[in-house]
Amino acid sequence: MKVIAIFAAILAVALAAPQGRDADAQIVRADVDNIGVGGYRYSYETSNGLSSDEQGEVKNEGREDETLVVRGQFSYVGPDGVTYTVTYIADENGFQPQGAHIPQN
Repeated sequence: MKVIAIFAAILAVALAAPQGRDADAQIVRADVDNIGVGGYRYSYETSNGLSSDEQGEVKNEGREDETLVVRGQFSYVGPDGVTYTVTYIADENGFQPQGAHIPQN
């Protein structure tokens, strides 16, 4: 029984490994600013078309209703070759994504 469990775990790891162009992707740009108390900002881009840009800041610092507010976007190339972009805000109201491919209520 242990052999089957170990084999299943190894198979799962092998299947989860990036395939094709994603396996060879490299970081082509990375910027990190102001990591520390009060806020942060980072962005990166990879050779396979993935990119992300995010910034966060503390709202109402030191008060009972202190919240981290995060704004950002990420883009990726889907299996269909289309580049998808998601912009978002995450704050006291939760994660709020927007994108042309995301259904709106």
